[in-house]
Amino acid sequence: MSKLDDIKKPVNHDLNEFEPYFRNSMSSKVPLLDVITNYIYRRKGKQLRPLIVFLSAGLNGKINQSTYVAAGMIELLHTATLIHDDVVDEAYERRGFFSINALWRSKIAVLVGDYLLSKGLLLSIEKNEIELLRIMSQAVKDMSEGELLQIERSRKMDIDESTYFEIIQKKTASLLASCAANGASSVSATPEMIQRMKDFGTYLGMAFQIKDDLFDYQPQGIIGKPTGNDIKEKKLTLPLIYSLTKVQKSEQSDVLKLVRSSKKSSKAVEKVVAFVQKNGGLDYSTQKMEEFKDKALQILALYPESEFRSSLEMLTDYVVERRK
Repeated sequence: MSKLDDIKKPVNHDLNEFEPYFRNSMSSKVPLLDVITNYIYRRKGKQLRPLIVFLSAGLNGKINQSTYVAAGMIELLHTATLIHDDVVDEAYERRGFFSINALWRSKIAVLVGDYLLSKGLLLSIEKNEIELLRIMSQAVKDMSEGELLQIERSRKMDIDESTYFEIIQKKTASLLASCAANGASSVSATPEMIQRMKDFGTYLGMAFQIKDDLFDYQPQGIIGKPTGNDIKEKKLTLPLIYSLTKVQKSEQSDVLKLVRSSKKSSKAVEKVVAFVQKNGGLDYSTQKMEEFKDKALQILALYPESEFRSSLEMLTDYVVERRK
């Protein structure tokens, strides 16, 4: 049994009940849409976001129908953003399978993403879950702003540490914050408890994204080489941002030139990775990731001991220990 299976134990029944609920929430009478949504459903990931919703709900009250609505909304939103991200990034693979835009072209992929987003909004309106909708809409706004801020700053190659944290808070942490806050809101938790869970989700999301950014510089797969995907896409993440602060302006300029040319050059990627490893970027980023993890655990420590608290603590550890 994997660690993730252990984490899911308190809400296993709810996650199993959620699967047909989520599949039904994507359904359409348009045959093409139904084929595509079935393809998406069969290749779903680890269900991390619904898991956070259900565990947060259990920590703050009793899981109910509103919790299912909250989990469904967020999973629809998350799926829509993944499809749109693949179009923006011109990515033709997702979790080892062809992306929607690879199989059905970008125009259809964008429309499918729009459809799933609208289904999430309608799900909340039809169930009169306005507060859940408000929390989720804030996440949609933040995610869009974060993506655009990253694109703008990456073009200029001027992302500093504070801007990086702003970007990942909006792009990644806002969605996990929405999961935790909506889980608490679905069981009628107090505004203070909802805010507490939102803070927990934010810290968890920050640690999650830093871990993802570290993967880019660490050996992966059979060949044991770093992927360098962020470098190839000219994204400045924390390991590189920190390393650049440790050298003179002339060396900074040389490294940024390598990043600009890295898309077509594996040697350029290798040089940037070596630069980051040499200048402490990985150790510093790991330290920051651990700080966010500790902040998330401090919030959970405010709750009495329970199986839900234990699972969220294990999930927080899992986020920084995972291998992919």
